Amino acid sequence: MPISVVVGGQFGSEGKGKTALAIAQRSKAAIVVRVGGTNSGHTAIDENGVAWALRQLPVSVLASSAVAILPPGAIIDPEIFSREVESLRLDRKRVIVNPYATVISQSDKESERASGLIAQIGSTGSGTGAALIRRISRQRGEAILARDHASLQDYLGDTSEIMRNALNKNGRVVIEGSQGFGLSLFHGGFYPKATSRDTTAATFLGEAGLSPRDVDDITLVIRAHPIRVAGDSGPLDETSWAEIAKIAGLPGDYCELTTATKKVRRVGQFDPTLVRRAIEANNPTEIVLNHFDYVDDGVRNGIFSVRSLDFLRTVESSIGRKIDWIGTDPARLIERTKITRVGGSPYLKIFGPT
Repeated sequence: MPISVVVGGQFGSEGKGKTALAIAQRSKAAIVVRVGGTNSGHTAIDENGVAWALRQLPVSVLASSAVAILPPGAIIDPEIFSREVESLRLDRKRVIVNPYATVISQSDKESERASGLIAQIGSTGSGTGAALIRRISRQRGEAILARDHASLQDYLGDTSEIMRNALNKNGRVVIEGSQGFGLSLFHGGFYPKATSRDTTAATFLGEAGLSPRDVDDITLVIRAHPIRVAGDSGPLDETSWAEIAKIAGLPGDYCELTTATKKVRRVGQFDPTLVRRAIEANNPTEIVLNHFDYVDDGVRNGIFSVRSLDFLRTVESSIGRKIDWIGTDPARLIERTKITRVGGSPYLKIFGPT
């Protein structure tokens, strides 16, 4: 009865969507689950080379025949939901929404934008936090649930029963966690520069409505250079995109934009202390290190320079764990064990997507 939980080890945008899709494809997952709200986006590239950036649905639904589930712990923006379902041309059998999921209203978005949180903590103003506050208040008529929203009626279903039936048939469920450990409301250590919920594997499992007894895989995803969203979003050992581009051999104007707000992300140096804390809280079975081309762009072509290998060893030494998978470009993950040396020159045993 296998479950994979994909969790971020820094401040989000570590490549969880890409990783969840790789797991779903590799295991032929029956069910893919997205928890959290639309205050973050997940990006992955489909089999035709098309990049998809989704804020509501699990991007791992790009895996052939996988069914996407938004469980009770999902916070749904009906407009974004409908747009993504339509863009992906998913039929109603491939998207199931739990009746008890929380719905974001227009007033939630307006409330968050008027609260000053965008300036104070770098909030995306998506309304996710405001919707959760109304849900937690437990006042009659305050919260809007999926069962109460007209545009979601055709997608409602008993997600717990669907997932349990899949697990009983030995079908894999992949839970695509959102954001990152450093943003956790409880555990990140940067409160109030935090998101509106917990961001650990245990909470993602609870939000999905599944038992920890079913989990056999927790994959922690980190990146070579952590990011935070634009604005006063919290502490970061900050560097610049120009400096990263210069060292790695990337285009001089290279930068990343946030999926939700399209603002330039802040970028920093690798922080082993944060990652070690994420490891302590999540006890992962595997660790993925993404954006390794930000160390040296040559890795996109399977060439690992001395500098890139030194960086990898330094990361592993500083976090006390071996890296299992390395992301060398937006679509590719390679096994750490595939990196070897011939004649003193590091290279990959195989090339291309795995």
